[in-house]
Amino acid sequence: MLVIADSSALIALSICNCLDILDKLFNSVKVPKSVFDELIKPRKPQAEALYTYLQDKVITIDSTSFVISAGGLGRGELDAMVLCKQMNANYLLIDDKRARKIAQLNGIPIMGSLGVLLFAKQRGLLKSIKPAIVTLQSSDIHFSDKLIEKALQLAGE
Repeated sequence: MLVIADSSALIALSICNCLDILDKLFNSVKVPKSVFDELIKPRKPQAEALYTYLQDKVITIDSTSFVISAGGLGRGELDAMVLCKQMNANYLLIDDKRARKIAQLNGIPIMGSLGVLLFAKQRGLLKSIKPAIVTLQSSDIHFSDKLIEKALQLAGE
């Protein structure tokens, strides 16, 4: 399975020390260069860990030939969608609510960081998703209470 990742979900998974789970769940994880560049900026959360993790996962694409207008989305989110389509990826790993909606409107299958945690639990890679969620809740990452409640319910926790 091929997954194209955006910055938001990668930061969340890095915060809860779950980046390695991506390589265990999926055959290949890729990011467009614009996402990589965004993630490794100085003072960006988890920049060092993400720099190390993404070294062999960066793909340079030219999305300028596509006419994409999606108010409020950044270049990284748009490039991740384009790359997902170009590579016929199984999932776009993305957490941003607006970007998820645009991806769905474009027929792109999505998964968020909480979905990755659930998938990892189903595959026996995590005994519980609650510790990761607690870590995320104590960070600058925000998930709605409703979404967290649903994830915990689906995990049977």
